[in-house]
Amino acid sequence: MIEQSDLSRIARFGVSGLLATGCHVAVAAWAIDYAGWSSMPANTFAFVCATVGSYLLQTLWSFSSRVGRKTLLRFLVVSIGGVTLTALVSHAAERAGIGPWLGIAMVICVVPPFTFVAHRSWTYR
Repeated sequence: MIEQSDLSRIARFGVSGLLATGCHVAVAAWAIDYAGWSSMPANTFAFVCATVGSYLLQTLWSFSSRVGRKTLLRFLVVSIGGVTLTALVSHAAERAGIGPWLGIAMVICVVPPFTFVAHRSWTYR
């Protein structure tokens, strides 16, 4: 059974994820449209900015923890796990002949719950 405190944490986790996604889009758009960067460096820089923002939001707000080396390293490990899981789910969807939009939906259904549980049980314990 999910406790009330977990429901609040899940909501904050979701809002933080949406804000990090918005940060990624805004930074990438700026880098491409105004700085003249190509897609790869723009998205790489945007990913780094969004990950830093996500770490701070998740640590300070979602999980009410302290910023520190231990949580940062664990956060990065979980983030790498999330990227890896995203690639695996996407690859499986592609191999199964599933369209890209359903593949995205599958990633959304699998990766955020994985990262939430990993952060709750390991990063911020």
